[in-house]
Amino acid sequence: MPDMAWRSATEIAASVTVGTATARAVVEAALNRIAARDGKLNAFTEVTADRARARAAAIDAEHAAGNPLGPLAGVPFAVKNLFDVEGLPTRAGSAINRERAPATHDAVLITRLERAGAVLVGALNMGEYAYDFTGENGHDGASRNPHDTARMTGGSSGGSGAAVAGGLVPLSLGSDTNGSIRVPASLCGLFGLKPTFGRLPRTGSFPFVSSLDHLGALARTVGDLATAYDAMQGHDAEDPFCAQRLEDPVSDVLDLGISGLRIAQAGGYFRTGLMPEAVHAVRHISDALKVSREVELPAVGRARAAAYLITAAEGAALHLPRLRERAADFDPEVRDRLIAGAMIPAAMMIQAQKFRRWYQQAVLRLFEEVDAIIAPATPCSAPSLGQKTFMLNGEELAVRANLGLFTQPISFIGLPVVAVPVATQVAGPMPIGVQIIAPPWREDIALRIARHLEVTGAAFARRPGAG
Repeated sequence: MPDMAWRSATEIAASVTVGTATARAVVEAALNRIAARDGKLNAFTEVTADRARARAAAIDAEHAAGNPLGPLAGVPFAVKNLFDVEGLPTRAGSAINRERAPATHDAVLITRLERAGAVLVGALNMGEYAYDFTGENGHDGASRNPHDTARMTGGSSGGSGAAVAGGLVPLSLGSDTNGSIRVPASLCGLFGLKPTFGRLPRTGSFPFVSSLDHLGALARTVGDLATAYDAMQGHDAEDPFCAQRLEDPVSDVLDLGISGLRIAQAGGYFRTGLMPEAVHAVRHISDALKVSREVELPAVGRARAAAYLITAAEGAALHLPRLRERAADFDPEVRDRLIAGAMIPAAMMIQAQKFRRWYQQAVLRLFEEVDAIIAPATPCSAPSLGQKTFMLNGEELAVRANLGLFTQPISFIGLPVVAVPVATQVAGPMPIGVQIIAPPWREDIALRIARHLEVTGAAFARRPGAG
């Protein structure tokens, strides 16, 4: 069987479907890669080898019987360890959660991917309780960037980024509250999708901020993102935040191109606080799309401040019993921010929510004039592991808080975004990402633009060590 380490999910599924590869061989090869390489990357916290082998054998039996296989047949995937996996305690990156009883059911999105033929091979490292942009976990250690293992993956879906960028699996799931899919996608050089808030059900996942949490995927190709997204769509009544919308598949429209789409670049706030590699990446993508228009989102700095308030206060409310009883078992970086959140006055929260409604309507008015907005994903390429601060605009800022400088104001109002990777010589071997922001429920627009960038070579997921 040819080496599948760097094959896309759709290529793997095609090989399994036509019989040039077996699901068992594909999965076994993935398990071998994890065993051989994960010691350097620290992407996985659990490997579900027995389950994966059993699932692969069942797929091969279906194929032998002449039954049709799903669009992700035999594709290995892994999930951030805040997804419920039957038989495992749902860690959510914490020490405390390891004492929970094992999950009795898989998260809904795992079930849907497996229904499409994918094979779960394990759970992935993450920032504690998803309150993190670095990928560094005080209990499980830092996930390491495959492009340079002395650098951060970004977080909080750090293991999700490392596992895909490192060639361990072609597809992973993460969560994005303020940027936790898009930041690892940017720093690890991947495509990442944060769908519209409420598009994908969160049933069977450990929450962080219920009014901001999104679930989504990371992959090395746009086609893989679209295929996974299509497989995961659909209302689920168990998630009260899940929108009651019909499924809206995007795979068949990816290659419609960008003709007729009105694309603008975000100005103002999104042009400040950028290191040279981020400036180059945005210019490169804007040039590739022939973007000449600039729009300015209103009061973005206030939006980010309001998002911080809501994140800290809602997160603290969720964890208050644990903070009272077991404060010493938290990572201090996470604990101290949650304690601060618990002391935010109610009046400030009310004001933040009022502003949120105003800001959402103001941004939606921009989409009456444009179909998509291009913006930086992160202010820089991956910082070094353990790095606490960086200089932006002559000011020393905390890395952990400010890697989400450009993602947080978009999560705040639930817009769909695709992060696209750019290889820039400005940052040497390190990639960096750009956001493609679309109106609510128009994931198809963002994915079409990402596909155009991919097929024209303007955006691509570079293998670690490649020039």
